Amino acid sequence: MKNSLVLSPEFKDKTVKFAEILAKFNRIHSLTNYKNIDEQILDSITPIEIFDIKDAKVAIDVGSGAGFPAIFLTMIMNECEWHLFEPNAKKSSFLSYAKVALNLQNLTVHSQKIENSNKFHADLITSRALMKTPQLIKICNGFYDKSTKFLLYKGSSVNEELGDIKAEIYNNKNRNYILMENIC
Repeated sequence: MKNSLVLSPEFKDKTVKFAEILAKFNRIHSLTNYKNIDEQILDSITPIEIFDIKDAKVAIDVGSGAGFPAIFLTMIMNECEWHLFEPNAKKSSFLSYAKVALNLQNLTVHSQKIENSNKFHADLITSRALMKTPQLIKICNGFYDKSTKFLLYKGSSVNEELGDIKAEIYNNKNRNYILMENIC
């Protein structure tokens, strides 16, 4: 691990509140199958200990779903402006509610697909098991340059999926954390 991560009492309080909000929304909207989200929170924040990503000023999460990993990265990387793209109305409404309830002022929820949005430069682009890497890079066109880092949360088939794309891969049980740079 490159970086040690010390979680503040505020982070812990917010994760408890997030779990309550998620449980409430889940009863009505079935956003996720997770009953206990502790493992998902750890999965979301582990890359901060592995990779140098904390210097990002603007970050994008593509296909944010129920907020994993972006909500928890937003809580820790609170100097970074986070943009969450989630086209599903139920999920984006949940994310907007969580933003307000958790007072995440560094977070903006976009209720649309990233490829339909106005382009802006991001220092970091994250995504968790959304789509194959080449397709993800393609839909993010216009949001990145050579200095942008891509942080992807992938399963076991990551090596064949990456093909010729150069990446730093860290394996933790069934999760592969991938950091890609110099995509252009």
